Amino acid sequence: MSCTDTPAATDGLSLQMKGYRLSTAEILYHMPDHPGLLQSFIWQHYDIAPKYPELHRFLDFWVENIDGPLHSVRVARYDLVTPGDTRFTDAWMQIH
Repeated sequence: MSCTDTPAATDGLSLQMKGYRLSTAEILYHMPDHPGLLQSFIWQHYDIAPKYPELHRFLDFWVENIDGPLHSVRVARYDLVTPGDTRFTDAWMQIH
């Protein structure tokens, strides 16, 4: 799989049509220099619930390459495919 085939390289709507949803994970990990302290890291990506293959790929990378041991992971996702917000303003700007 090339880097252009990954979900990050495609637009959000086409991914949502393929079953991907915007997923957010709060990752708590032990600080390498102070194992008694926990640090929070927020990860956000398009992924497929309930297996979350993109999140698992990231967590595997974390375990293999990052010094801070994982403590816990909380996951949330946004399910709905919605049109973008449209906002009208009262201002008019003219650019020369």
